[in-house]
Amino acid sequence: MGKTLNGFGLFVYAVLLLILLLLEHENQYCYAGVLKNYKANESQIGVSCDLFDGSWVYDETYPLYGTSSCPFIDREFDCQKNGRPDKQYLKYRWKPKGCALPRFNGQDLLRRLKGKKILFVGDSLSYNQWQSLTCMLHSALPRAKYTSSSKGSFYSFLLPEYEVSVMFSRNKFLVDLVQTKQGIVLKLDSIEGGNLWKGYDMLIFNTWHWWLHTGRNQPWNYIESGGKIIKDMDRLAAFKEGLITWSKWVDSNAGNTKVFFQGISPTHYNAKAWGGQMSANCIGQNQPYNSSIYPEGTPPAATVVHDVLNRMSQ
Repeated sequence: MGKTLNGFGLFVYAVLLLILLLLEHENQYCYAGVLKNYKANESQIGVSCDLFDGSWVYDETYPLYGTSSCPFIDREFDCQKNGRPDKQYLKYRWKPKGCALPRFNGQDLLRRLKGKKILFVGDSLSYNQWQSLTCMLHSALPRAKYTSSSKGSFYSFLLPEYEVSVMFSRNKFLVDLVQTKQGIVLKLDSIEGGNLWKGYDMLIFNTWHWWLHTGRNQPWNYIESGGKIIKDMDRLAAFKEGLITWSKWVDSNAGNTKVFFQGISPTHYNAKAWGGQMSANCIGQNQPYNSSIYPEGTPPAATVVHDVLNRMSQ
């Protein structure tokens, strides 16, 4: 799924995602092949630039917004308000090897997206991206009128002057969780929730970490696979089956909608995964991992995503 961005500066990844939204791609399902040249200041994104092959570079002009001035960030996601003492981690931007990314321009983005509706669908990773995007737009155009609201698991941010809507739908598995007499069933072959995704110009999905949860953190009692209800199964196999169901929905319903899958974020509980001490975790880590090879290797779930996307018909 390309280069993993290691969780540093979610706003930076949001910039990269937005650039992908604005460029022409090889096909409807986003990887990194950019076909159309994009002129930005004195640099240019080339015909074959792989946006995901690069490194984090320190930039004193970052961050693009301050969390204290953004009204859309939840307390649990605001590192500074929660007492993190350092700020260096906010000053990294992503730089591909083969080209230079244009700096985020909120007004230009809204001009290009005029009349468009964007929907993020997924877990907290998608929620972070939605919050980052709304903060970046608000910071770039602080006087622009907007409305922001939430109802249940659905969040909306509207800029009426530009006729742009940016939504988020919390959906941990993409496939359906259904309450039955037996309990809550994770239905790997059902995606009725996809009816809420129709009518958008751009859909941005993610899912993975909740597939691993057990015990009290597991939000279902049973799994339905192949028409049979079972107590549990191999979680990676379940993830693949659910993702195949999602891919069939996209192939059948996306039409002219641009569809993106954000990829898989590796776990960060053991520093040995990125070449650190076995007993350490991500606490105290304040610099990105910049080697071209991730010591732990590609997460198995990323391989599943790659395989499923490659089999999609469009």
